[in-house]
Amino acid sequence: MGITTAFDASSTALEVVEGIDLTGRTAVVTGASSGIGVETARALAAAGAAVTVAARDLAAAERTVTDIRTTTGNDRVTAARLDLLDLDTVRAFTDAWTGPLHVLVNNAGVMDTPETYTEQGWELQFATNHLGHMALTLGLHPALTAAGDARVVVVSSSGHGSSPVVFDDLFFERRAYDPGLAYGQSKTANALFAVELTRRWADEGIVANSLMPGGIWTNLQKHWDPKVIDELSVTAAPIMKTPEQGAATSVLLATSPELAGVGGRYFEDCHEAEVVDEIVDGIHGVRAYALDPEAARQLWEVSVELLDKAGWDTSA
Repeated sequence: MGITTAFDASSTALEVVEGIDLTGRTAVVTGASSGIGVETARALAAAGAAVTVAARDLAAAERTVTDIRTTTGNDRVTAARLDLLDLDTVRAFTDAWTGPLHVLVNNAGVMDTPETYTEQGWELQFATNHLGHMALTLGLHPALTAAGDARVVVVSSSGHGSSPVVFDDLFFERRAYDPGLAYGQSKTANALFAVELTRRWADEGIVANSLMPGGIWTNLQKHWDPKVIDELSVTAAPIMKTPEQGAATSVLLATSPELAGVGGRYFEDCHEAEVVDEIVDGIHGVRAYALDPEAARQLWEVSVELLDKAGWDTSA
């Protein structure tokens, strides 16, 4: 039996943090200028944390900061530019960070993008969803260590069920590109990253967990066929969440006293997901390969090698 809490699929991020005091604690949320990222940052700020809203579009991040400050009364909310595909901006972000970091929510992501490669030759979804976040987390390692009890929250997806990490062809050099498989691989990488980070850093007081936020209509679906969206808007309506509900599991992992010291697990609907042979109803459960410790270790090593070649200092 996995970890369960008093919350469920209908719970909102603000309900999850009710009664929790994060005064004096710091948090970074990537991709926090839209979708569930906004509501994740809002809930953390509502609980008193000093929150950095990190996003590619600085103007959008600043608008989000104004909104969150207004709704929470917390003026310790700031904006910062962060483009996970541009390691120079990642380095600028980590170099500028001072003091301990208690919560890092790796929330930003792209989904089902057309076949695209970065200047390093990395497939776009793997580069954004996993490698960019890994570089950021490595760069913030000293700050996370300084916190003494830091949590890293990695937003994965039930989409991981479409593909394990294909180590002998990460970037679709020998197989036809499939946007769904590329997305699935990147989301499996998110879950595996949490597993290995916890193994490596738990002794420093740092743990990581991954999660499926649920089905939420956001900008993430911008590459989908409009006809598919129209159909799902009707058929999937009963299981869809609001952004406030979609952010709840992220916020639970970031703040719940019940999860202190817990790491390397995959959650959904505010509880630990069941390991399944096939994702149930397209959204429930976690595949065993997304929690496999050997795959997690291999992914870390491969990712470090890729980042090293790109000139990123992975020694932190």
